[in-house]
Amino acid sequence: MKREYDLSKGKRGAVVASGPEKVRITIRLDRDIVDKFREQVRRAHRGNYQTLINDALREHLHRPSLAQEVGKELRSVLREELHRVKARP
Repeated sequence: MKREYDLSKGKRGAVVASGPEKVRITIRLDRDIVDKFREQVRRAHRGNYQTLINDALREHLHRPSLAQEVGKELRSVLREELHRVKARP
């Protein structure tokens, strides 16, 4: 190890630049949420908690809304009931 290093040509910023699909933002999350994601990364011994949060948000966006799920169930129940009414003599 050198006694002194020349850092005059050093640059500030990320060591590895992110791709153009990534956007740097500042967001405040509850500590228990962040701790939970960090714990998942620690247990897996790999990964990144920010990636896990990103994946969870993406999964949530692709999940049908509660209104869609209730509407689907309601239509199913109505079909069953109408079928029963039509089947009666």
